[in-house]
Amino acid sequence: MLEFYQQMAQALQQGAAVLATVVSVTGSVPREIGAKMLVCRDRTIGTVGGGAGEAKVIRQALEVLATGEKQFVEVDLSGALQRETQGVCGGTMQLWLERWGGDDAVKNLSQIISILSRGECGTLVTPFSGDLQPYLEVGDNEPHSPQGLPKARHKEAAFRECLIPLPTLLIVGAGHVAVPLAAMAAMIGFRVTVVDDRAEFATRERFPQAAAVVAQPLTLALKCARNPQYIALVTRGIQHDLEALRFLLQKPAKYIGMIGSRKRVRMVHQQLQQEGYPPEVLASIYAPIGLDIGALTPGEIAVSICAELIKVRRGGTGKSLSN
Repeated sequence: MLEFYQQMAQALQQGAAVLATVVSVTGSVPREIGAKMLVCRDRTIGTVGGGAGEAKVIRQALEVLATGEKQFVEVDLSGALQRETQGVCGGTMQLWLERWGGDDAVKNLSQIISILSRGECGTLVTPFSGDLQPYLEVGDNEPHSPQGLPKARHKEAAFRECLIPLPTLLIVGAGHVAVPLAAMAAMIGFRVTVVDDRAEFATRERFPQAAAVVAQPLTLALKCARNPQYIALVTRGIQHDLEALRFLLQKPAKYIGMIGSRKRVRMVHQQLQQEGYPPEVLASIYAPIGLDIGALTPGEIAVSICAELIKVRRGGTGKSLSN
């Protein structure tokens, strides 16, 4: 979300553009409520699903860009023979098209980017009335969906969308798995922090996509991590796993995953159980980390971990979609 609005701000420096936002859906569709695409005169940023449906949105958006008359557009993906459909996913999407440009739009974008960059929340309110402009409400006054998506509401008069910052993934250990993991996690929408006690491994050169790279003794580095909700332990040994878990298990998190063989995991559990950690707390650790996709290489293991992160964040099953 932050990256999209940053790109939108850069695009508006070249002139006005039309923001297409999915405001309601029925049935099976390729994008969720709140998904956005910016349509400029010569390019687009983002996507609302691709194919003929997106082509229709772009055509309508270019008309809005020329006239300034904001409007709804429906993308019919039902595949019904008696209707002019744009796909066969099975559902429909309704999008709101509105031209953004001028000082007010730039001010709104600046506020949105500032809020998200600080890790704070706000609500973007888009009135459907022709003479009212989008505005920002500061503060987290909207509920979040269980899948970790910002909760958006389509009311008769306005579309209210909660703007929330990216979730943070703390990667403990900066070895060979951490490098592709950091890159992929950033790609799928996590703010990445990497910590390691080895300065030669925890470097910006190795982790250019990370928001923060901390090279300090492990416990001290973890204290700088600001309570992440997603944690991946990819350390170089069992003693580092134990050191990290003794600190991390003191605070609740949505996900703590630990790399290693089943023997290594069993040894960590046994040691922590001897130290008094309850079995239900130890059972909450995703270990061995990742989904079983037969991963062998560091890149494949990173894919496996990211798949599990998405599963936990979005509430998926992890089963093959073909079943």
